[in-house]
Amino acid sequence: MSMKKFLTASLSATALLIASGMAAQAEEWKFAHEESPGDVQDIYAQEFKRLVEEKTDGDVTVTIYTYGQLGTENDITELTASGAVQFSNASPGHLGTFVPEIQVFGVPYLLSQDPEVNKKVLSSSPTIYEKIGPDFESQGLKLYTMYPEGEMVWTTKKPVTEPADFSGVKFRVMTSPILIESYKSFGANPTALPWGEVYSGLQTSVIDAQENPIFFIESAKFYEVTDYLIYAGQQEYTTTVVSNADFYNGLSDEHKALLADVKSELDDFIFDAQAEANAASLERIQAAKPSIEVIRLDEEQRAKFAEASSGIGDKLVEMVGGDTAEVLEALRKEFGTDM
Repeated sequence: MSMKKFLTASLSATALLIASGMAAQAEEWKFAHEESPGDVQDIYAQEFKRLVEEKTDGDVTVTIYTYGQLGTENDITELTASGAVQFSNASPGHLGTFVPEIQVFGVPYLLSQDPEVNKKVLSSSPTIYEKIGPDFESQGLKLYTMYPEGEMVWTTKKPVTEPADFSGVKFRVMTSPILIESYKSFGANPTALPWGEVYSGLQTSVIDAQENPIFFIESAKFYEVTDYLIYAGQQEYTTTVVSNADFYNGLSDEHKALLADVKSELDDFIFDAQAEANAASLERIQAAKPSIEVIRLDEEQRAKFAEASSGIGDKLVEMVGGDTAEVLEALRKEFGTDM
């Protein structure tokens, strides 16, 4: 072999070694959520991806998995706990089997009517992150953040402004004891139905009503088979972002600091983004179906539903036990809803 060929081969081999070394340093974080592309959880995940990749100069890449790609909501939580996925969204309802106290977020009128209060509590509450947070660790999870996806809006076929109006109304609920008890207290007839059957159920009057954030009502086209959209202020749909505990604890101090910075930026970003997404969805619904009526309950009307459901917290404490009573009391103080 000539000297020229030898040097060329040596340089090529060195370049390959450098390239393979760089590839070995690249790190992939998998992020799975419960919703479809363009929905609120996907908006959060996409911004998380952008920030992480930007702040690490591409040394970390984030791969996002949308609804159904890795199974059900419970499946992605289990995948996160096992370490197959690094980050995932999970609603308090689904997390209840992992951390029972998180079900307090199903109690009606727990959150404030002031979005700024909700933002502060959900992003930095000592009750959430110091009291409940350690319970996630025992399940192989690290609680990263919580945020709201929008007010839960009732879709109904008749006006509802007080509990008496729910008499005889078959209201679709998930198979959650706390939701069933809540809608009994509101005066409705709670009916468990898989979400995939909700549209046809409304269309054929198997059910008369359901609840979801307005962006999801648009996405699932539930507005096509209903007549009223009712904002009663009873609940915000909240979600958590969790990571695998061993993965998080094994991160370098630099990456932990990076994730703290990303969380701080996203705390502001997602509150504005979800509000904009829900407002835009309502506008599109009204344009697509001008006959639909929007009812926003006033303070006096909301108070009637709050009073009717005032015992739900005690029922949850009785069902779940543990630290639920302490957690619920502390959160009511933080949200200012303990009056």
